[in-house]
Amino acid sequence: MRRGFKIEARKLALELRAELGLDAYEQFDPYALADEYGIRVFRLGELSEDQAAREAAAHYTQGHSAVFSAALVPIGHKRFILDNDGHDPRRRRNSVSHEMSHLVLEHEFSQVLLTSDGCPAFSQDKEQEADWLGGELLIPYDAAERAARLNWNDEQVADALT
Repeated sequence: MRRGFKIEARKLALELRAELGLDAYEQFDPYALADEYGIRVFRLGELSEDQAAREAAAHYTQGHSAVFSAALVPIGHKRFILDNDGHDPRRRRNSVSHEMSHLVLEHEFSQVLLTSDGCPAFSQDKEQEADWLGGELLIPYDAAERAARLNWNDEQVADALT
């Protein structure tokens, strides 16, 4: 991860939250951010109506649906997100936040998201950046600091912020 990125991500997350009318202490909805950016989110369970999404889901999840959480998928100049609705809602929110972070950070990526043996084909730096920004979107530093001062446990933080 490039030097200074964590501070940039902290500021960017607060700006993105502000676009949605949220401060650092309110629950963040990654699906609202996707909507704000015109990114459709397809749940794997609802793909029967869209041929392109169905084909993408088959390509990216074949044999990997238990570990597959979400993917930002390019089709031409458009992007959409595949969301594994078989996972826990908290995991899904984290995954969609991560994928939206790739979009907001304007990460370029290959058409191939998984190699032939099912391993991810990602840039480690891009993944770390998307992980960090996705986390800041869900639980900004200030909110995490406040939760720590209040001695909240993981469940309390998750209930309040994710």
